Amino acid sequence: MNPRTRLATFSGLALAAITLLGAGTNQDLRRLRGSITVDGSSTVYPITEAVAESFKAAAPNVKVTVGVSGTGGGFKRFAANETDISDASRPIKAAEAKMCNDAGIEFIEIPVAYDGLTIVVNKGNYWAESMTVDDLKKIFLASGGAKTWQDVRPEWPDRPINIYCPGTDSGTFDYFKEVVAGKKGSIRSDMSVSEDDNVLVRGVSGDEGGIGFFGAAYYFENKDSLRAMPIINKAGKAVGPTPKTIENGTYNPFSRPLFIYVKANAARKPFVRAFVEFYLKNAAKSASEVGYVGLPDVIYDRARKTFETRKTGSFFLDAEGEKKTGPVTEIYK
Repeated sequence: MNPRTRLATFSGLALAAITLLGAGTNQDLRRLRGSITVDGSSTVYPITEAVAESFKAAAPNVKVTVGVSGTGGGFKRFAANETDISDASRPIKAAEAKMCNDAGIEFIEIPVAYDGLTIVVNKGNYWAESMTVDDLKKIFLASGGAKTWQDVRPEWPDRPINIYCPGTDSGTFDYFKEVVAGKKGSIRSDMSVSEDDNVLVRGVSGDEGGIGFFGAAYYFENKDSLRAMPIINKAGKAVGPTPKTIENGTYNPFSRPLFIYVKANAARKPFVRAFVEFYLKNAAKSASEVGYVGLPDVIYDRARKTFETRKTGSFFLDAEGEKKTGPVTEIYK
């Protein structure tokens, strides 16, 4: 089942969501009129679309359109002033922030959920019980050169490896590359690539030698046809992606926060402001409904304050534009 089909479950949540929002604002949402355009990460898409569906019941005259062009593609549209909100499965890059700055666009950065980037293999893969990051380097890096599973580990079969990978505009690709390739390595080019995670699901599920990766929600929705590969974490334990292991950080190094970026000018509009407030009040519940993990309450509290005070810029870039690393609870302050 596609995560988008989960949206039907939100019809029963809409009334509760309206009540939550009504308790925190004095405005009459049904009188709001306007149009909000969102684009970006396919990973964040199910959360944003679910929130948008529930918001529609509260504010029927506000149209929220959610697109999927990948995190990088979303930021390009955002900087071109084509969207109000950008979904992102990683923090904004310095070059993207500069692109926005050059275009005179200020943004408000809001974490909305946790995800566990999931390495998946075909159900028929009986040989690999777990993998290390070094195993992944042999498979995915241009310098790794593994053509067969036996090239990765000698005890594995001499069977061709076929790789199914998100496109380079994807924040999921960026995050995976950062973990596996680092700053100097490069990902191999002989892969089947798609910005549509459902295409990757079909590719791996139909190929016994297949391997790929995408957000946890797409794995949770396709457990019957795929197997998640446990990864040896920093403590030397094989851990697979579950809501618990993603939240407590034991599924490392592939646990990550997800974001929305709101255009500061757009945030002045009452209907945009109402939607973002609604999003923050329902993010944890919506995330869990579509297969992700809610953030600690303290992060949502900080995000509300950030939005209320219109604090612009990225918490994840220092004054020189260098990326900050560490837990979201330590960086987003």
